[in-house]
Amino acid sequence: MQKLLLIWKIPEIRTKVLFIIAMLAIFRVAAAIPISGVDPERLSQFFSQNQLFGLLNIFTGGTLENMSLAMLGVAPYITATIILQLLTMIFPRLKQMYYEEGEQGRQRFNQYGRLLTVPLAALQGFGFMRLLQSQDVLPSLGLFPLLANVAVVTAGSLFLMWLGELISEKKLGNGVSLIIFAGIVAVVPPTLVRTFQTWDPSKLPTLIAFAVISVIVIASVCLINEAQRRVPVAYAKRVRGNKLYGGVSTHLPIRVNSAGVIPIIFALSILLFPGMVASFFMATDIAWLANTANKVQNFFSGTSWSYAVMYFLLVFGFTYFYTAIVFDPKEVSRNIQRAGGFIPGIRPGDPTAQFLGRVINRVTLIGAVFLALIAVLPQVVQQTMNLATLTIGGTAVLIVVSVVLETARQFDAQLSMREYEGV
Repeated sequence: MQKLLLIWKIPEIRTKVLFIIAMLAIFRVAAAIPISGVDPERLSQFFSQNQLFGLLNIFTGGTLENMSLAMLGVAPYITATIILQLLTMIFPRLKQMYYEEGEQGRQRFNQYGRLLTVPLAALQGFGFMRLLQSQDVLPSLGLFPLLANVAVVTAGSLFLMWLGELISEKKLGNGVSLIIFAGIVAVVPPTLVRTFQTWDPSKLPTLIAFAVISVIVIASVCLINEAQRRVPVAYAKRVRGNKLYGGVSTHLPIRVNSAGVIPIIFALSILLFPGMVASFFMATDIAWLANTANKVQNFFSGTSWSYAVMYFLLVFGFTYFYTAIVFDPKEVSRNIQRAGGFIPGIRPGDPTAQFLGRVINRVTLIGAVFLALIAVLPQVVQQTMNLATLTIGGTAVLIVVSVVLETARQFDAQLSMREYEGV
């Protein structure tokens, strides 16, 4: 509370906070304006029956369920960034640009991400509208109205991307993350209202159990999100001219959850695709094809335990996959060696890389199991406690907690800078 009061008293930081609040308010206005021709009742029914699209709605910041002008949210931009990061494994030039060319290289890398966002947003908008037409949520549109709607939602996605970058420039949190955070938090008040409207005293023990589980989940997310394995690193003393350098000891922090929520996004993309394809064939006149499509659709609807097991395994595997992309033991070993450092008891070069590889594999095991459990938590709670109307989801909690912790660190950095400037 003391820090919050201090932030409000400092004019510069207060101006930044008010600007961010204004940008988030603009985002919520855009999220409330629907595109033309939407049937709200059918749309609500569609999202209530499809858990996958409910989770996808989280990553769009809550705009998808309203079929708003910004229905795609920042999902195309996130997808474009992930694709480019994966391509760094294939194209050395992209890897050099992102990791070795400093701030200027990262700016060019981000520009490629913005350009890739345009076709991805158009493709996602077209595919989703065709899917909703097959579910009678949207009426059958002609070519020109369909393309017009695709152009509108593509522009809406780019608009949110721009708002996110304006927020990021204030250096009080990541703009894209804050937009997703605002969409998730906006769901909480109406969810609580629905819970109290359907209040039944017999549900009190269940609600208490749910509250206890929520506290445990939030505490676990905080713990895993901040957990590190600190590998000690020592630097040898070096004499250059009349000055002595080095001779200090520090540590290399290896995060337990290095992948963040990216593995969940990967798993959702794979699980979403078969059901989306099957939905196009459910209305066909060919009996065997319609039956097969119906079975595939039911399997990927998120109500079966086999689906939960598959979801768990995909998130677990993708956690290792994405961690291997963001943390290269050989590259880290070379950087330590170039700086004149070494891990005590481990020889520089390949032995250091092998040691770091073993450490990251063991640490990632904890993070992978945790992420996979968080991913399947909503389905487990809904099926065991029958709280579908109240459950927000472990993935949403993971995003909210991560954003709050990161934003708090940014505020601390701003306050620390002012203290140094005063000195």
